[in-house]
Amino acid sequence: MSDASRAGAPTANAPSGPQPRDLPAAPRPAASPDRTIHMIGNAHLDCVWLWPWQEGYQEARATFWSAIQRMDEYPDFVFTCDQMVLLSWVEESDPELFERIRERVAEGRWVNAGGWWVEPDCNMPMGESFARQGLYGQRYLQSRFGRMAEVGMNVDPFGHNVMIPQILRQQRMDSYMFLRPGRQELDFDDTLFWWESPDGSRVLGYRIPFEYGSPPGDIVGQTEKSLGMLDRSLGQMMVFYGVGNHGGGPTRANIESIHRYDRMGSFGRMKMSSPREYFDEMLARGPRFLDALTVRRDDLQHHAPGCYSSHSGIKAWQRRAQFAVLSAERWAAVSALHDGIEYPRGELENAWKQILFNQFHDILPGSAIEPSYDDARDQLGEATAIAKRIIAKAHNVLARQVDIPIDVGTHPVLVFNPHPWPVSPDVELQFGNEPTGVHVTDAEGTTIVSQISQSTATTDDRSRGAIVFRADVPAFGYRLYRLRSGQARVDPPSRPLAVTESLLENEHLRIEIDPETGWISSLVDKATGVDVLAGTRGQPHTQICDDPTDTWGHRVVSYAWPGAEMTLDRIVVRETGPLRSRVRIERSWGASTLVEELVLSHDSRVLRVNATLDWREKAHLLKLRFPTALESPTATYEVPFGVLERPVDGAEEPAQAWVDLTGEVAGRSAGLTVIANGKHGWDASPGKSASIGITAVRSPVYSWHDPRLLDPEGIYSFQDQGIQRFSYELVPHAGDYRAAQPARRAAELGSSVRAMLESFHPGELPTSMSFADDGGSGVLVTAIKGSEDNSAEAGGADLIIRAVETRGEHVRAVIDVPLVGRVVEADFSPYRIRTFRVPRSGPIEELDLLELPLEAAADEQPPLNEENE
Repeated sequence: MSDASRAGAPTANAPSGPQPRDLPAAPRPAASPDRTIHMIGNAHLDCVWLWPWQEGYQEARATFWSAIQRMDEYPDFVFTCDQMVLLSWVEESDPELFERIRERVAEGRWVNAGGWWVEPDCNMPMGESFARQGLYGQRYLQSRFGRMAEVGMNVDPFGHNVMIPQILRQQRMDSYMFLRPGRQELDFDDTLFWWESPDGSRVLGYRIPFEYGSPPGDIVGQTEKSLGMLDRSLGQMMVFYGVGNHGGGPTRANIESIHRYDRMGSFGRMKMSSPREYFDEMLARGPRFLDALTVRRDDLQHHAPGCYSSHSGIKAWQRRAQFAVLSAERWAAVSALHDGIEYPRGELENAWKQILFNQFHDILPGSAIEPSYDDARDQLGEATAIAKRIIAKAHNVLARQVDIPIDVGTHPVLVFNPHPWPVSPDVELQFGNEPTGVHVTDAEGTTIVSQISQSTATTDDRSRGAIVFRADVPAFGYRLYRLRSGQARVDPPSRPLAVTESLLENEHLRIEIDPETGWISSLVDKATGVDVLAGTRGQPHTQICDDPTDTWGHRVVSYAWPGAEMTLDRIVVRETGPLRSRVRIERSWGASTLVEELVLSHDSRVLRVNATLDWREKAHLLKLRFPTALESPTATYEVPFGVLERPVDGAEEPAQAWVDLTGEVAGRSAGLTVIANGKHGWDASPGKSASIGITAVRSPVYSWHDPRLLDPEGIYSFQDQGIQRFSYELVPHAGDYRAAQPARRAAELGSSVRAMLESFHPGELPTSMSFADDGGSGVLVTAIKGSEDNSAEAGGADLIIRAVETRGEHVRAVIDVPLVGRVVEADFSPYRIRTFRVPRSGPIEELDLLELPLEAAADEQPPLNEENE
């Protein structure tokens, strides 16, 4: 039980326990070690883990009261706090406590670090989510306390992506503290080092030597174990103490023991301190010391790789919510700047905070107790619902302004594209009251390639159905189409689709399906003539095996284990026509089934697969494997805001949405990119057939943490029982994955266009319109939104645009923004993130990730690595 739990919440005038006392200087023996140990009092709080968020809410208040009481009792005590959501909870539930915290912040003894809304999983969220962690966290600190965090702090997450240094630097933090992975899990031993992103941005990294928290009593064990892991060349170190996880913070016994050992000189000088004070002392040592530090230019892995595939539901809900709110921001900006409708800043902030909270490192990784996922589902559903309401409103406001003359026998359809580049998807639309069927034309009356598909409704109404048609929609905009009664008379494509139970073929791809295994045995890119799957017939596509690992996958190196193949039940040609073909492959194993529908459009260079998995196995996992014919391949993984090359060694690795293998087939350069939505555990494996693997499902017991052994007679709840749906794409290429633009394809896979039935009416807008276009180059626009600060622009918001270079090139980007009649031209160095305020008139201004001018940030941060500028 924490001190706070014992003491309750006393008033400021009546603190319990020992009263403040002056601490006389304690002369240490001359034989004391000549070093300073910065004692960092903190209370890492798991907002959700083995308890629901409501319990975390209460424990934040109790823990913070405890910290305030210790400050009343010990004038030298300093407390370090991170995760701004905890402060926001206290602000709304206990104003008296919050005011006491404000006083201690002003005094300098309550130190806010981290600057992010929570300590999230640091691999699976999108790049924009990391931008918003700091946007809302740092702005919260500035608005409540007049100062932001300067030190990044993620002590408990299980791995850290390589783009974090750039993100931190653009959020006004110059250093970073973390615990995991430990020395036994990582390939270097340094406690203090430079951590550098691919763009050259650096932060001073500190790996906590032992643990971020301590037991409530004497701190001798914490200190000795930390010293045992210290890089002794540093001479100084930070030791974190205080009861953590469920909270409590530093206790009287902790603090009294620090004073005792400092007086004895047992470990050197023991100083109540803050991370900022420690890092400042390290930076003050000057260039010779700093230049000698190791430079890490990689991500920080691996701890608990199984968390990237635990609980498929939370991964899918998160991905859907992130895409929905990013889209809502874009359309809300159009409503504000085009139509003068107030930008819904508060609604979007609420939605983002629900998303950010559920990226917490024991929610998104699937490691929390089962009931917490009811809350996560509801909170992420709220975020998605907010986004959908904003989108529907914006689309209807625009739709009523489009000039749509009456055309008897037609029904107008507007297709909206949320992406800042043109897209050409196959759009599925339900229709009714059309007994003779329908076909599709564009606004000028030209017939569009389409075909009838199966309706989502199963009724006796023969006039209802579904149609699939090709829509060519401009960048971040809309286009008008019309449903017309009756079947269309169209000439067949010059190279029509071919489809059988063993073949899918169009003008670009030839795909052969092995009738014995039900998987692809040949994938020929007709542009090069290379079969990237040549010779892989008989190689497994599905691998099911026992999974004895715990929920986190502690100590897992690889899940690329041999396993049983699912039984092929049947292959069925589900759909064929001038637009697309669809082949259904059904498999089973035990009580589980897997249906994969291979979809090939008439002009597509990509094979889409829609999967429905009904999983009924316990303590097992399913790998989907994609064997290739590639020799000596390299593997590239998508990470937040970037890419990273990793070894082809079968290791279980996190990825955003895609992994690529590039090598040679019969001496010719070739490659295969696999793109998936909502799946984050991947491997690139060597062997006779180098392959990409996706951990499609794992079913461990909820919140099972080794070394606890499961009782063979025990009754447990296992994860991921039931139906889940996801999609993936296979993209062959000629040896340069960048030409296939996988980041854009992944965005289209995760966030589709929206088709909306409309009515006839006059209007001032044309039948097709674009609001922003990033040019489709290596510079990818990731955010289009209204500013966080009110402005004189219509709707109370300036336009904010963020983009990142994705190909590792120096390039000049031209971003056309018809929404405000401006063009943004800017030079991007490799993997650089840049943010711009784009008003209707006046200068375009570059901002940091907090949407504040770069000049202000530059005064407060060490310079970037000049070699990379």
